[in-house]
Amino acid sequence: MRSTFLGHRVVLVVVAIASLLAACTSGGSLREAVAPKEPAVVTANVKDKAADVPVDTLVEVDVEHGTIVEASLSTEDGADAIEGEGGESGWTAASRLEPGTAYTLTAQVRGDDGKDVDLVRTFTTQTLTLDDQTYPSVAPLKGETVGVGMPVIVTFDIPVKNRELFEENMHVRSTPEVEGSWHWISDSVVHYRPERYWPAGTKVTVDLDLNSLPAGGGVYGQQDQDIPFTIGKKVVTTVDVAKHTLTMSVDDEKLRTIPVSTGKPGNETRRGTKVIMERFSSVDMDAATTGVDSSDPDYYDISDVRWAMRVTNSGEFLHAAPWSVGSQGRENVSHGCVGMSTADAKWVYDRSRRGDVVRFVNSPRSLEDNNGWTDWNVDWSEWTKGSALDPAAS
Repeated sequence: MRSTFLGHRVVLVVVAIASLLAACTSGGSLREAVAPKEPAVVTANVKDKAADVPVDTLVEVDVEHGTIVEASLSTEDGADAIEGEGGESGWTAASRLEPGTAYTLTAQVRGDDGKDVDLVRTFTTQTLTLDDQTYPSVAPLKGETVGVGMPVIVTFDIPVKNRELFEENMHVRSTPEVEGSWHWISDSVVHYRPERYWPAGTKVTVDLDLNSLPAGGGVYGQQDQDIPFTIGKKVVTTVDVAKHTLTMSVDDEKLRTIPVSTGKPGNETRRGTKVIMERFSSVDMDAATTGVDSSDPDYYDISDVRWAMRVTNSGEFLHAAPWSVGSQGRENVSHGCVGMSTADAKWVYDRSRRGDVVRFVNSPRSLEDNNGWTDWNVDWSEWTKGSALDPAAS
């Protein structure tokens, strides 16, 4: 009996040891159950007390073995805050930085071990002069109602070399949605237009996310722009140079045809599709502004010209011309402008707005590229070639 008892005890001990070994080696579950959790590791892409941080930096916070509780980025004085976005393991500022500005970045993180870790970074951005920044002026103006032919025009006061990068951050959205494209006129001017005229009543928003974006050559974008505007009625005016008439249509319905006088031989009014650029209830017209010397027989200097609307850079207007009423509807006697009676000019002026289309037909003289807003004289396939982006990628 004694030896049998001892034998059972030995068996029990062996079984217990085998069970313990199995528990320790079956996927390491015992080891995992007792392993300590990791503390949070928090990093940022800006160093504490850093100076001359590039303004195009998008500040980031990264977390390992933890979760972001909150994060913030603001100017050191707290006057301006930069919004951010991210998940549990990271945070990224939604916009770039202002030049010559002190910032404070803070983040609170809860580690997998249950302990909180705080990150604080103070830093200062690079200083830029006005010569180091390019400002984007935009037409139309915020809240403006314009005609169906109005292009979006962005003019930079310092040339942009990184056209592709800038265009990637320039967006035009509309309701209803309309296909359109940017077209660079030069490094300083870029236009946007739809394939066809804007539909009447369209709501458009221009969103330029260009602030502190590198333009090339050490130059950066100076300011973001958010410009909403509205398309008015479809107003298309046709000037027949040979017949000496002007016909206005609104929403494809002809309203009226009136007699006019256009440019005389040697000063013919240019044919093509033009867009009203400016409107003046009264303006002084001096031929010297178009390059005509005061000694030239074609020189003129007329004050208080009423109901004038510019359609070219070279000085073509639609306006009241009471001095040529006898020729209106019969012959062309102007220096290139469309002259009407004062009453007729006011009638046209009152029904027109910036961005309206004016088509000129039956003239022997063609309109030069970019002599005004000549966008609608370019075929769509050619227009899209003026984009800095691959159309397939846009």
